[in-house]
Amino acid sequence: MNEYTVWHNDLVGAGVVEALSGNGFRAVYCRTAKDAATEILRLIPDPVTIGVPGSWTLRELGVLETLEERGNVILNAGIPGLDEEERMKTWRGQLTCDVLLTGSNAVTADGCLVNTDAIGNRVAAMIFGPGKVIVVAGINKVVKNLEEAQARIRNVAAPINNKRLERPNPCLKTGECMDCRGPARICNVTSILHKCPRFTEIHVILVGEALGF
Repeated sequence: MNEYTVWHNDLVGAGVVEALSGNGFRAVYCRTAKDAATEILRLIPDPVTIGVPGSWTLRELGVLETLEERGNVILNAGIPGLDEEERMKTWRGQLTCDVLLTGSNAVTADGCLVNTDAIGNRVAAMIFGPGKVIVVAGINKVVKNLEEAQARIRNVAAPINNKRLERPNPCLKTGECMDCRGPARICNVTSILHKCPRFTEIHVILVGEALGF
């Protein structure tokens, strides 16, 4: 990454972190993914149980392997081979885990977190339940406002995640949301965290690199 892009990311990141902090989130800016991984490990004590809803950002950080090596219990419904009952048990466990570690579909410049789910397990756990919530987002997730957040989800995050999950939805052909109505639809629940909810400790780590979808 060139020095001018780094400068711009730092400038944007500082403004978003200030806005998030003003909305009650415990926000920090990390210039690199490596720095973000270090911050995650600092925030998570061991041993604790960690809920991990699906997040490509966390895969790219590679932090889950380190947490497992430390002895943390990882609740991840995306592990291959789980049947429906086991996945449901895992999703419910994420609602009351010690730490929820997840990404965000969009972060607005004025400090809101916007996310869309298929079944709502991720957004539900982000709002209330876990002892601590850690949200990690690359600088590519930053948008101007709620309208742009919705557009980003519809035209970037949703089509790519449909492809990743191999869901037979129309956006696989168009590359953008078609407001599908079939049983495979993954855009069913949208949450907007305007402020940090009472009784929920939410840390937001904004990273000065592109991460996730």
